[in-house]
Amino acid sequence: MTTDSEQAEFALMEPDDYMVGGDHPSGSPVLPGAAASDEEPLHPINWNLLTADEAEAEWLDLNAWVHWLRATYGLPPTVIPPFWHRHDELVWELSALHTHWLNAYDQDGSPSAPLAWHRDFADARNRLREWVSTCGTKLDRDRPTRLTTWPGEEPAEPGAEVVIEHREADFCAYVMEDVAARQRIEERARAVARVS
Repeated sequence: MTTDSEQAEFALMEPDDYMVGGDHPSGSPVLPGAAASDEEPLHPINWNLLTADEAEAEWLDLNAWVHWLRATYGLPPTVIPPFWHRHDELVWELSALHTHWLNAYDQDGSPSAPLAWHRDFADARNRLREWVSTCGTKLDRDRPTRLTTWPGEEPAEPGAEVVIEHREADFCAYVMEDVAARQRIEERARAVARVS
């Protein structure tokens, strides 16, 4: 669980605060205060099962890596748009690509793993373009991904398009909302367990 001072510090972070670039031996972005996961083996991230603390750490790590990725490879918003964090299809794709990158560049990994990552990265860029085109997010505007209503379902309310004014502020607010929602679920589960 984050304290108010940690949330305030998080809300003030800018990309330069957590991008290291060439200073790190692997070129990997490093987050200040992020827990090192050297003790744990690398594993896929299932965003549906993360605790509040795990989600906060994963969001920050993924955000730093996405900043590094788009800057390193000069990726346009048709591949990685500013509000990628608001689209589940982009989060899952980027998260999988990040985990693959971590594995490919592990110091104990195969010397040919980076080539395999780049081959898969080319495929992922095509999928990302498709996801971005389908969901309709752009450099300066965003709307929720449209859902098709199946027969018998209540029609989904179309989300309103919003102007993107400050990407980092929106990311911080979005992550804090996600972490708070996960904390509420955990608190309800603890309350049910105490009653049982």
